[in-house]
Amino acid sequence: MRILLHWFLSALAIVIVAYLLPGVSLSGFLPALVLAVVLGLINAVLRPLLLILTLPINVLSLGLFTLVINGLLIELAGVIVPGFHVRSFWWAMLFSIVLFLVNWIIKSVERPVSGPPGV
Repeated sequence: MRILLHWFLSALAIVIVAYLLPGVSLSGFLPALVLAVVLGLINAVLRPLLLILTLPINVLSLGLFTLVINGLLIELAGVIVPGFHVRSFWWAMLFSIVLFLVNWIIKSVERPVSGPPGV
């Protein structure tokens, strides 16, 4: 049940970001659900491989090359998922940054609030 909630929240974050950014178009909630799955698979399989392969340039750029990788993976998802289109590489990079922030906000609201330690 929890995985379905995370899937729905990820799709909701995608819809919010696509609404905020004019360079990203999304044709409905169903493509957002598909995009959430595709991005999850891409981030689980391709992203670690690309981060390992580009480790030297990532170290030299102090981690900023990770933004380039994220932008490229968003563009790849745009090619795979019908109903989702990113206008350019720069919009894909901005989409990945804003998606991270929106996901962070949604996940922080979702977490249960714990009391002080020892109570």
